[in-house]
Amino acid sequence: MTDTVYIPGTCDTKHAELAYIRQCLHARGVKGLIVDVSTRGTDADADVSARTVAACHPDGAGAVFRGERGQSIGAMAVALRHYLLARTDMAGVIAIGGSGGTALVAPALQALPLGLPKLVVSTVASGNTAPYIGGSDIAMLYSVTDMEGLNRLSRVILCNAANAMAGMVRTPCHIPPDPRPAIGLTMFGVTTPCVDHIVHDLSGRFDCLVFHATGTGGRAMERLADDGVIRGFIDTTLTEFCDLVAGGIFPCDTDRLGAVIRTQRPYVGSCGGLDMVNFGARATVPERYRDRVFVEHNPHITLMRTSVAECRAMGHMIGHQLNRCEGEVRFLYPEGGFSMLDQPDAPFHDPVADEAFYTALSETLDQTPRRRLIRLPHAINDPAFADALAHEFSLIFMKDTDNAQHSPQ
Repeated sequence: MTDTVYIPGTCDTKHAELAYIRQCLHARGVKGLIVDVSTRGTDADADVSARTVAACHPDGAGAVFRGERGQSIGAMAVALRHYLLARTDMAGVIAIGGSGGTALVAPALQALPLGLPKLVVSTVASGNTAPYIGGSDIAMLYSVTDMEGLNRLSRVILCNAANAMAGMVRTPCHIPPDPRPAIGLTMFGVTTPCVDHIVHDLSGRFDCLVFHATGTGGRAMERLADDGVIRGFIDTTLTEFCDLVAGGIFPCDTDRLGAVIRTQRPYVGSCGGLDMVNFGARATVPERYRDRVFVEHNPHITLMRTSVAECRAMGHMIGHQLNRCEGEVRFLYPEGGFSMLDQPDAPFHDPVADEAFYTALSETLDQTPRRRLIRLPHAINDPAFADALAHEFSLIFMKDTDNAQHSPQ
């Protein structure tokens, strides 16, 4: 046993479960270390004490052990992130927790490299897990019973989790390097034909990473750009802005397009899915929207057509973000509609709302030779529009590459 699986959890309440996971890992030939993240300041039986972890907080252990539970948990989360990021022998992380424990460990796991095995056994894994996973590749396993000592069911679930971690650690993926530059694309079901066409056109030259535009998808794409993995964007589907503006269930945050701003990587964007807000089952749609146009995508997802006001707000919002981009930017506007549902005879066809977006974007966007808005007489899923997106990206990527090669070192 050389490389180590770290097992963070609150030893003051979950020591039996943590020790059982360590035992299961050892039985599979994997070294496990219990990392105590308790915030009561008491000594507990752990391989790494809570005080050791707390000392990694930028303001020292005193910032953690301050008495107020909420502040202490937040501070310990910061300390754990610093502690784990400093490990050089980490093969994986398996954590356990209830709502508080999961909220404590999740930010640290989100900060770890993508591809590193990370697993959380949690009582909240059957609900909305987006706040805990973010744009990371954390796996979550529902504990079923609360974590209050070991029982006939918890032993099986914790053992399964440990075995899964052992399997990932003992049989790591060895993927040969890909010489093609990686680019990020965004897609929704209603923009799939467009993105499929682009990927078919560009996959010979680029490693096309397609992200589902569900809030976390956009964050994952931009994180990979910040990490230097993605070298350009074809951001076909910006529907996450709809949910941010209207309170849907798949919103981006206010940093959407932040990685484009920070990295200055070549960017081609479009209007995919800007015609729809995502809600859960029909009964969950807020009452204030009762007179709007809806499509029940499936029993769990209800789509609502965006209004003129919402489209105008998104045009201003996206325009302001693009104005901060100093790299090559092209934004292509499809006159024929933003999705499969936004075309003649389809339920979301609303040229007035679509045009409100264009007007707001064109009013806001500061166009320059490097930042251009291009209007085309196609629907977003027309092959000609997909060809235009791929063509514009190829041009600005080549230009960006040439500039990088000729820039002074």
